[in-house]
Amino acid sequence: MTLPMPPAVLEVVNAAVRFGEVRALDGVSLSIHPGECIGLVGHNGAGKSTIVSVINGGLSPQQGEVFSDGTRLAPYGIGVARSRGVRCVFQELSLCPNLSIIENTRIMHRNLGGFGWRKRAAAIILASIDAIFPDHGIDVGGPVGTLSIAQRQMVEIAMAFSDAGQPPRLVILDEPTSSLDAGLAAQLLAHVRRFVANGGAVILISHMLTEILETASRIVVMKDGKIVAERGAGGFDHASLVEAMGSATTHQTAARRAPAANQPVLELTLPKGQPFRACQGEVVGLAGLGGHGQTRLLLALFDRHSPKWWPIRNPAVTFVAGDRRENGIFDLWSILKNMTAASLGDLSRRGFVQDKAEIDRGDEWKARIDIRTPDMNNPILSLSGGNQQKVLFARALSTRAPVVLMDDPMRGVDVGTKHEVYGMIRAEAEAGRTFVWYSTEMEEMQLCDRVYVFREGAIVAELTGDAISEHNILRASFEGEAA
Repeated sequence: MTLPMPPAVLEVVNAAVRFGEVRALDGVSLSIHPGECIGLVGHNGAGKSTIVSVINGGLSPQQGEVFSDGTRLAPYGIGVARSRGVRCVFQELSLCPNLSIIENTRIMHRNLGGFGWRKRAAAIILASIDAIFPDHGIDVGGPVGTLSIAQRQMVEIAMAFSDAGQPPRLVILDEPTSSLDAGLAAQLLAHVRRFVANGGAVILISHMLTEILETASRIVVMKDGKIVAERGAGGFDHASLVEAMGSATTHQTAARRAPAANQPVLELTLPKGQPFRACQGEVVGLAGLGGHGQTRLLLALFDRHSPKWWPIRNPAVTFVAGDRRENGIFDLWSILKNMTAASLGDLSRRGFVQDKAEIDRGDEWKARIDIRTPDMNNPILSLSGGNQQKVLFARALSTRAPVVLMDDPMRGVDVGTKHEVYGMIRAEAEAGRTFVWYSTEMEEMQLCDRVYVFREGAIVAELTGDAISEHNILRASFEGEAA
């Protein structure tokens, strides 16, 4: 005898949302029940962020209804969603960097006011971080601004799962592992399974399809504002999931080359460990556990080779930021202005930007990297997170710089676009461009010609050829030596 399914924690029925001429949602219905993890997948611009905004109360659909526990909720907004136990961890982190973790916890849980609230808030957030990320080493009394992006992501995730009197029932995780290394990602996904096993519900959005296949109980595929496939996770494998999303499976692997024998174009001696070097036409990976010095190396290389803040015609290096909201995009500018910001030397004459040249450059890269927008003059924040990242990548590649520094640049980019970009990187490298690439994804390290593994701020291993493997990277990360 099959037991009846409990009422949905939240159900969206026939939701439709338009932004001008763009149909972001086209009659989408989705129910989330206790004890299930829904894997929500689709290419950038498929409608995932829009349906999440409807579910968490941040966006009112022009058509459709929202129900919880069988009751229609009208009006429905953020306050009602929170009272129903809906929590959300956005891809763009929202912590206040000038406040402490405890103070951010107070903002999240408004009922923590009164005498002794700091002590209560500290206990609540510390218990949540301990439960998800044992041995995290985070001081909850310290300011958020001093944390690495991985630590900020950990804190925000812990806040969503924390209980200050109103327990979470539905937690939405939007690319939650994009800034986490493999060990931290495994800890989070294990906690998701425990939470679901105890009756909680989770919506997991990730472009890392292996995480979806291994964690979700049901997978929902979106494309062009619609749900195009929905079934139990066991009904998909990697190939069929990619096919449902609307692109062919491409297991593209770069043809690795032996380390270049020509003179290095970049060199840097670190205070400890092995020195760094990169030769012309190489793709050099920076691996190891997050926060162990990879981003510091990239910034040091940029500072050494790009001392001027204004754009020049022939820059020595260009940079693709991983934390786009903090270090990448200009929030108030258009998509076009964000993309061309590093190429103004090429697009100007006598100190004035030539409009036609700028528009042509934007149209070229919009087509090359498939930036999903009807108009490049739209605000940059009108794009999904993955499409914003595409703009930053186009900004860097459209310059003349012979060296591209990349700080985990594929965060939030869909699998189809990733493989297109991988091909672009290899083609540019074959033409003589050098890439220095920090990534938290093991697959991307295996596309490199040379990989430096970091541990405690030092390079502890240099891997080339067949030695570039997950086993050797993890061994060096923890033991300081490669097999």
